[in-house]
Amino acid sequence: MEANLPAAIGFLAEVRQDSTRPHEPVFAARGSRARWHERTAERTLHTVLLHSGAPEAACARERGRTLVLAGELYNRDELTGLLPGRLLPGSDAALVSALFDVYDVHAFRLLNGRFAALLADRERAVLATDHSGSVPLYVSVAPGRVLAATEAKALRGAAPRGRPLAQGRPVRRRPGTRQVPAGSVLDIQVSTGRCVPHRTWMPPLARRIVPEDEAVDIVRRALARAVRARTGPGTPLVVLSGGIDSSAVAALAAARSAGPIDTVSMGTDEADEFPQARVVARHIGSVHQEITVPTADLLRGLPHAVWAAECTDPDVIEYLLPLTALYLCLGDTESDGNTGGDGGTSRDGGAGRRILTGYGADIPLGGMHREARLAQLDTAVCHDMDTFDGLNEMTPALSAMAGHWSTHPYWDRDVLDVLVSLEAGLKRRHGRDKWVLRAALGDVLPHEVVVRPKLGVHEGSGTTSSFSRLLADAGVPEDRVRQAKRMVVEEIYDQVVAEGRHPDEVALDTVVELIAGRTAHRPCPIPR
Repeated sequence: MEANLPAAIGFLAEVRQDSTRPHEPVFAARGSRARWHERTAERTLHTVLLHSGAPEAACARERGRTLVLAGELYNRDELTGLLPGRLLPGSDAALVSALFDVYDVHAFRLLNGRFAALLADRERAVLATDHSGSVPLYVSVAPGRVLAATEAKALRGAAPRGRPLAQGRPVRRRPGTRQVPAGSVLDIQVSTGRCVPHRTWMPPLARRIVPEDEAVDIVRRALARAVRARTGPGTPLVVLSGGIDSSAVAALAAARSAGPIDTVSMGTDEADEFPQARVVARHIGSVHQEITVPTADLLRGLPHAVWAAECTDPDVIEYLLPLTALYLCLGDTESDGNTGGDGGTSRDGGAGRRILTGYGADIPLGGMHREARLAQLDTAVCHDMDTFDGLNEMTPALSAMAGHWSTHPYWDRDVLDVLVSLEAGLKRRHGRDKWVLRAALGDVLPHEVVVRPKLGVHEGSGTTSSFSRLLADAGVPEDRVRQAKRMVVEEIYDQVVAEGRHPDEVALDTVVELIAGRTAHRPCPIPR
């Protein structure tokens, strides 16, 4: 991995009052492993850390307290300004630990980042997620023991059934395990398992009424800051579809880069958006790469997508499947179908990369809802912001399977605060969806990109249609395809997450045949 990637991308940590040795966890994310064992008068801490070369930077120890942080912060300068002048923490973990000295659990309300954290402090175990839960965090609690990990599969077989928590989403086929809610801190007393929850962020409910030009300026500045905070000292790689979301990120990244940035597009033998992406790549002068994944290979990646995302929602898996295929292919410039659209090739030769995407813009802007009525559009935005938690759409494990670190500027905390809070008429205006974003980037992108209609990554790659055809060819009736998709994803989840099988061991054809047989004998649900 590159030196400018986060110090840690995942962890398993166990806080307990005895000295039992921990088990060996399984992660989808790939990285070097560091293990350590600490013991104080009050507790024992076992940790397995997935890191990028500097594990000590992901851990801060001070006065009997230890903090483990997976991910990174995006508002370091502002946070450092809150500390006494003599304190200049060198790592994100040290910075959070120093802030905890001053604010205790309320320190996590100050953070804008992509992270999951565990802090062991005497008889306390404090668990925290970022505002959007973009780095998932799972926990199992019993009196005398708190077990937490950034992937649910890492907890499999680790301990007996935990004490049920009232907070968080139950994990399928993992009794006693919960997913820590997005934007939350759980303050747990290790001896009793008693948990006190704190919310650190919630999607704004109020709507701002601002003039068009002011709204455009606010969006442009917020997104530019988010892109700048995520690019790092190296050359970033931007996933580019040619739509307004990814093109905006690519243009802003290019504007702040001393040299050409790298961009990449992914398609299948069924569909691609290569011509649209080339328009943007030429306009911003990026070193551009195109990767074509055969449809059969794309679908065979379903077990890997479910394994990494740990999600059973078939719609989400369809969104993530093309990205999963792309991440696994990145750097493999010699394989069939990989060509540079403008004659360029990947600079990294297969090394782990910092990757920026345009993923997620549709949720706060209502981009997937072709709804001209503003009340219904804002209802859709409210619903999507209320239900994103636990879907793991932005989990870093998707790219970390191939050793990369992905990050998503549209889900920066400050960007979300801006986009969600804008009144719906700024999102659907002058007959265009996501109008405020299109207007904000109109001066740095070609006109045909700014006015191009919305197309989801699962649509532009043909993922939805090819998944449907796979089931139809197996004999699933047309009116049961959607139901069958959910059953396929759930069956794969049970195998690779609940039962611990590696995705390469999953026979997709067998799963599809199994589900096709079940749907043939199951009554079709009555629409309501």
